[in-house]
Amino acid sequence: MMRKLTHDEVARQRLSFEALHNHQRLPVCVLLDNVRSLYNVGSIFRTSDGARIEKLYLCGYTPHPPRKEIEKTALGATRSVPWEYRESGKDLLAELKAKKVKICLLELTTESIPYDALSKNDFPLCLVIGNELTGISKELIDLADLAIEIPLYGIKHSLNVAVAYGIALFELAKTYRSGNLQP
Repeated sequence: MMRKLTHDEVARQRLSFEALHNHQRLPVCVLLDNVRSLYNVGSIFRTSDGARIEKLYLCGYTPHPPRKEIEKTALGATRSVPWEYRESGKDLLAELKAKKVKICLLELTTESIPYDALSKNDFPLCLVIGNELTGISKELIDLADLAIEIPLYGIKHSLNVAVAYGIALFELAKTYRSGNLQP
């Protein structure tokens, strides 16, 4: 008979902070381009921990820890996800491109492809997430190698930024971790 796992049973299945450093991270870094909501930032930290991303970059006026509003939704993930504040997302993307990191926007563009159309050859990559109202800035779009989008079937043309991030990130994790790669 099925039963809900206890908190202790769930905790035993998770990595400890100490063990986290000995496990491969998903070769995805994430750039938040002027995301304004502290709660969205906290949620993105928590989702980033769940996928074990390489690094989270908070750029422009994106709020960053320590902030109680971020911690409220991050639930400690600000300690398990490597992160850095950068004033300029443009400078960061130029650095990453020089290291052969593919720049991937989560944005509706004239050349967007479905979010599940990437392959292992697209890694390592930097997933760029934009502002809740205006999306990703043109200066970052100009540096992108590709853009992905999530199909929507209702009347709205977008999802909450943290929700869209979770959908896209876990599809990227599934793509990369399929086969014989370490989870």
